[in-house]
Amino acid sequence: MRYTHLTRDERYQIHELRVEKNTASEIAKKLGRNKSTISRELKRNAGKYRWKPTQAHGLAQERQKNCRNARRITDAHWAAVTAYIRLDLSPEQAIHRLKLENKSVAISHETVYRHIYANQRGSGDLVKHLRGQKIYRKRYGSGQQRRGMIKNRVSIDERPNIVDQKTRLGDWEGDTVIGKGQQGVLVTLVERRSRYTLAQRLDSKHADGVSSAINRLLTPHKDKCHTITFDNGREFAGHEAIAAHLQAAVYFAHPYHSWERGVNENTNGLIRQYHPKNTNLKQVSQEQVQLTLHKLNHRPRKCLGYQTPHEVFFGLQILPLNSIVSCTS
Repeated sequence: MRYTHLTRDERYQIHELRVEKNTASEIAKKLGRNKSTISRELKRNAGKYRWKPTQAHGLAQERQKNCRNARRITDAHWAAVTAYIRLDLSPEQAIHRLKLENKSVAISHETVYRHIYANQRGSGDLVKHLRGQKIYRKRYGSGQQRRGMIKNRVSIDERPNIVDQKTRLGDWEGDTVIGKGQQGVLVTLVERRSRYTLAQRLDSKHADGVSSAINRLLTPHKDKCHTITFDNGREFAGHEAIAAHLQAAVYFAHPYHSWERGVNENTNGLIRQYHPKNTNLKQVSQEQVQLTLHKLNHRPRKCLGYQTPHEVFFGLQILPLNSIVSCTS
């Protein structure tokens, strides 16, 4: 006899028969079902406290739906998604990027998350590639020490409106990421439209060293450098020399208005995935920093239609991410 799933009506009948104190065997006999079917139903579809017919039917339908989805997802699909997860893409980024590459992957990011956690229960390591909660940087020193000390600063209020629109390449945001106990620093620059990121590791955040690092990072992209917006850290005191060298306009956000440089703040949070807050950055090499940049610049972004910052910044065609083997950032 071919097995069929229990119906909603049958589950309500089971409920009434249980109220009447019938055993699983008696219920099975009255419904013309196998005893194991009833026992399995009461065990698998029970809620947190007890079995209820409406809840049980919903759980059963969800399980059947997941089984159908699982049959549609081939081994090749899982291999493609898993490969992108190992590149530190989020499940959402992975599946949308594969669609952008014209690979038909009929899968939801919720299903990918379930796959990752099932992999973890089996002692797999996919979960290590998921990003944790963003860790915000601690500001060292008082606000009075950090703010209001920069001569001839130009306020963000005077910045052209086109910068806010993010319709052109060449508008950058700059900041620093500080190591544990102020041990080392990363000078970070992010292009607002493409999210393309540059960074340089330094031993300290002295203004002269920071200015030299910024000039060194942006000189190869001088034709795509119209404006730079900094926060009010004294490490950017050499802004006039930077503006003259790059022939770009430099602006400063309002004190304690980090959202005015939201692209840079968010990117610094992504960098912290690889160099956590308790990292002594003096022990991090520039080669390691470049590897981090390579990962970020080749990570598809939802705001870019799942293109990568590298593709948008350089105007490149879309290629499978696994084919990018050299660090071209």
